[in-house]
Amino acid sequence: MEAWSFPPRIDASYIPPNDQRYWHPVRETMPPDERDAAIAVRLREVMRHAYKSSAFYKKKWDDAGIDPESIRSLEDFERVPVVTKAELRASQAAHEPYGDYLCVPESEIHHIHGTSGTTGKPTAFAIGRNDWQTIGENHARILWGMGFRPGDTIFFGAIFSLYLGSWGAMSGAERMKARSFPFGAGAQGMTARAAQWLAMVKPAGFYGTPSYALRLAEVAREEGYDPRAFGLRTLFFSGEPGASIPSVRDRIENEFGARVIDTGTMAEMTPFMSAAGSAESHEGMLLWQDMVYHEVCDPATYARVPYGEQGTPVYTHLERTSQPMIRLLSNDLTHWVMEENPCGRTYPRLPKGVHGRIDDMFQIRGENVYPSEIDNVCNAIAGYGGEHRIHISRAQTMDELLVRAEYDATVAAGGDAAIAAFRRTLGDQLRKVLGVGANVEPVPPNTYERTDFKARRVVDDRDLYGQVYQSTHPH
Repeated sequence: MEAWSFPPRIDASYIPPNDQRYWHPVRETMPPDERDAAIAVRLREVMRHAYKSSAFYKKKWDDAGIDPESIRSLEDFERVPVVTKAELRASQAAHEPYGDYLCVPESEIHHIHGTSGTTGKPTAFAIGRNDWQTIGENHARILWGMGFRPGDTIFFGAIFSLYLGSWGAMSGAERMKARSFPFGAGAQGMTARAAQWLAMVKPAGFYGTPSYALRLAEVAREEGYDPRAFGLRTLFFSGEPGASIPSVRDRIENEFGARVIDTGTMAEMTPFMSAAGSAESHEGMLLWQDMVYHEVCDPATYARVPYGEQGTPVYTHLERTSQPMIRLLSNDLTHWVMEENPCGRTYPRLPKGVHGRIDDMFQIRGENVYPSEIDNVCNAIAGYGGEHRIHISRAQTMDELLVRAEYDATVAAGGDAAIAAFRRTLGDQLRKVLGVGANVEPVPPNTYERTDFKARRVVDDRDLYGQVYQSTHPH
């Protein structure tokens, strides 16, 4: 296999010919069984490194009776206990700042990223110098698969701060000798300036979140620009499920006249784009198994589910030496398939991307509902104004679902009759898709603030009802 060793040895001067479809033709198109056999060997090498270098993994595996040398197959690997985010936080609290799963000397740390810490103590991501080079190599391979080439300009319209997504994606662009435009996002008036720059520079690619791309299209039109005139070929996204939601993807593609590609796993798993579409296989996400080993597992047993079935992704680094994640539990929900990909790569695929987090799921009268399902319905309805909020409440004993959805200017111009028709259509479609009735409250255009980052659309008031009840019915 081309350039596949542990620790990785990378030839930073290598760039494929522009007309070559694959960065590494053998690795990307080899028979899956041969790749799986190589992955089984690599898993043992990664575990051996972590067991020797990390008190965290040594104790975890000793307690579970796991010896890295006994892991001889992918089936053996399923016995390895999963790692949770709670365990990582506890490790960093006890061994500040990077936890006892760092696995390299602190002197080798090259980049520090992390969570914002807005709801608690932040989590630090420490990435070694060699690992940063590997991340760039991995992301370059993926961007190459999306159709980018040296000299293309890629516009990064995402926050540059602790958030690792922007930096990780840009590392790939720099490795493949594309032009990087680290524009950023989040400042007052920045979206209007982004439209101005896009019109002037006309980049080949755009990176951000789906929510921000839709906001950008709105602002661009307000500023007198046609988003299609930006000349974008490909927009690739992470941070939220939108790029694999058909109606959201279609809206973005129609706005910009460009291909939309979904990417992303978890920041802890950077190279996070190890799940990503390609130029020809752009619906859903390929699992680039020779970078990160992806399993889709039963949420109760953490054993792999067969292809075609649904489960939660579990991720393992195959090339990281600093803070390697070995069976990191995502608590997301997806389903995977192994079938022929239009691009010729022999990787498994998530045909609908990641549906959302299991803990984002809510139950309404016995039905499991994911916010992404409501997003899909809203975006497919004629007259939808671009934003909505999902309100869950329990006034008495029954859960109630209310969707407050903006209508657009055309519906507004039609008056009460058009608004009523919009309400009926959206309500009927929600019932059909969700299997449970939802109250719909149409709201005027631009009722809700747009976001430069991940959209937060769910408001669960059920706990508030409990708090009110307790305050009015003291023991």
